[in-house]
Amino acid sequence: MEIKEPVILVVDDDKDIVGAIAKLLEMEGYKVIKAYDGLEALEKLTENSIQLILIDVMMPKLDGLSTMMKIRATENIPILVFSAKSEDTDKVLGLSMGADDYITKPYNPMELVARVRSNLRRYMQLGAIDTANKTDIIEIGGLELDTKAKSLKVDGEPVKLTATELKI
Repeated sequence: MEIKEPVILVVDDDKDIVGAIAKLLEMEGYKVIKAYDGLEALEKLTENSIQLILIDVMMPKLDGLSTMMKIRATENIPILVFSAKSEDTDKVLGLSMGADDYITKPYNPMELVARVRSNLRRYMQLGAIDTANKTDIIEIGGLELDTKAKSLKVDGEPVKLTATELKI
């Protein structure tokens, strides 16, 4: 599954900030989808194939941390929190609730792009994007090993294995 132009969801209730970040990321070759609160972000996530989310903490309707927790229940895509909350406790809270990175406002545009690039590289090139597509069944020739069910079939016929054989 190769995605040529990564899609980034930018979520903040400040339309000027969303616009500025979108322009910055589009200049770097990314496609940007915009949302202005947590509920809209969840909606956009279900409607689009998104590879990274940049989300603010303080927003109306559904705040960034609550939104992130809902996303983490089903998705493993990188989430970068950007917030005016710059206390260490805020950063620790954001990271412990599922953020992959935490950027404080005002942010350095070059640092923001570097962090986006780094998280996308880790997600897309180092395999995390494919974890949802991986199966528990390994097939080699006539052998079919189901690692979840801990069963083996040879040419479609089940074969009983001991625990030691299964480990091998």
